[in-house]
Amino acid sequence: MSSYRDAGVDIDAKMNTIRQMSSAVKATHTAAVLAGLGAFGGCFDLQGVQQTITHPVLVASTDGIGTKTMVAAAVGQYQHLGFDLVNHCINDILCQGATPLFFMDYIAAATLDQELVLGVVSGLAQACQAAGIALLGGETAEMPGVYQPNTFDVAGTIVGVVSRDTLIDGTAIQADDVVLALPASGLHTNGYSLARKVCEPLGYTAQPAILAGRTIAEALLEPHRSYLADVQALRTAGIAIHGLVHITGGGIWDNIPRVVPPHLATTIVRGTWPVAPICQLIVEQGQLDEHEAHHVLNMGLGMLVIVPAAQAAAAQALLPALAAVGHIVPRDTDQPAVRLVNA
Repeated sequence: MSSYRDAGVDIDAKMNTIRQMSSAVKATHTAAVLAGLGAFGGCFDLQGVQQTITHPVLVASTDGIGTKTMVAAAVGQYQHLGFDLVNHCINDILCQGATPLFFMDYIAAATLDQELVLGVVSGLAQACQAAGIALLGGETAEMPGVYQPNTFDVAGTIVGVVSRDTLIDGTAIQADDVVLALPASGLHTNGYSLARKVCEPLGYTAQPAILAGRTIAEALLEPHRSYLADVQALRTAGIAIHGLVHITGGGIWDNIPRVVPPHLATTIVRGTWPVAPICQLIVEQGQLDEHEAHHVLNMGLGMLVIVPAAQAAAAQALLPALAAVGHIVPRDTDQPAVRLVNA
């Protein structure tokens, strides 16, 4: 007699893993969570939101972390992936000014490894706790034949809220605004197919001089940074944020035009921010030209914050990590949306 286990899916092992992760997930819950792990659908009470925001707008985003999972699998380190996923999604909805409410995850593999799942979920829970949001639930899927052996994927959905009158949509951006940058912690969650191609021949345990004592694996697995606290601090201080740009896949060329209106152009000045060492290593080893480097990698630019020129100094005084990296200018129809220039 055949069984599901014979076909490659072990339901009992999956349920045992879910039971073991329950305490970490439930630690993120507040009174607003009416149904979470184990329910057919997560339930989140919006009454508290409605009491503090007169015209609430929900902002949602779904994303993954790409082939960074393959680096994690190669060295057997999984917990940081939870931070990568949660923080990436937080930053995406932050670009519209949203405060995150809850998060849901999806983990899929040919065979669900308990150590892997518990490591990822532990990181997810810790990242959610750090951001003050609920890990409402998720799905773990075992799909032999769809995924190759020893491979897995991690994705997530986040839902946040913003008041309609404080929604950041880029329409306030104007010529002479200053572009400030919050630094990236590393590659974050993009460019890993190229990074693996360049770095695997060197070996993940190698310690190139440019990484100052860190191994390539450590640099590649540095968690994606969250900018929630930084942006909240700026808004609390009364800094008028005209636009926020999360530098993810597509780099400056593709992400800036998602926010800056088409009648304006963005000038980014070379040498005005520190380039992450792992980015420098990939550029040098892969012999990337400047355009490709800024297309595939964040090059040390994590989040761009566009503010009025009159408030740029105050923003930098509040957050010393902010670097003034460019400005907004009028754009002619034949000009590119983004330019890299010398100082």
